[in-house]
Amino acid sequence: LKASVITPPRRESFSNIQSLIDIPDLLSIQTKAYQQFLQEFVAEEARKPIGLEGVLKHVFPIEDSHRNYILEYKSYYLGQPKYTSDECIDRGVTYSSPLRVRLALHITDENNRNEYAQSIEQDVYFGNIPYMTEKGTFIINGAERVIVSQLQRSPGVFFDESTHPNGTKLYQARIIPARGSWVDFTTDINDCLFVIIDRRRKFPVTMLLRALGYSTNSDIC
Repeated sequence: LKASVITPPRRESFSNIQSLIDIPDLLSIQTKAYQQFLQEFVAEEARKPIGLEGVLKHVFPIEDSHRNYILEYKSYYLGQPKYTSDECIDRGVTYSSPLRVRLALHITDENNRNEYAQSIEQDVYFGNIPYMTEKGTFIINGAERVIVSQLQRSPGVFFDESTHPNGTKLYQARIIPARGSWVDFTTDINDCLFVIIDRRRKFPVTMLLRALGYSTNSDIC
């Protein structure tokens, strides 16, 4: 049986300028953002309070109600992944790195709670954190995934107006917090006010007011 050879088509260029434009590193958006989140290669004392460092500093220190014990955050570091990215795909596991956090447990003095009677410092294993590959992707349970960048609305209150097909004006107010659920207040064609939380099913605003403690109609009106 005679084998056929496929010859690629010849490409002709009629452009006046032969120099090509250098293609930028399109993956740098993903890789730089993730490195900014981890700050893996930044010295512990030089890390900015953003990303993982910011989250840990926001949570700690943790105190009990009587201030007998104080758990203080010191720093964190990432270990080496157990498998390579190719091995994770073959094994069907997640490509991740072990996260260890250095914590200090302070036992306060009974006579002066602002002074420490004893301090114990130890590295604590917090779990594995997904690690980004050189291609800007993640491997979750053996499947390669990518995070798509998107624009995020700034926190605040936004007002909008639209017109129903019957000509009635509809008004909407959206509350976007820095952290938490979005809350929408909207009217219908009968000028009734409704609430929508996290873009789910709408319900009358009176139900929300009753949940906030306004139990009688006189309180609501």
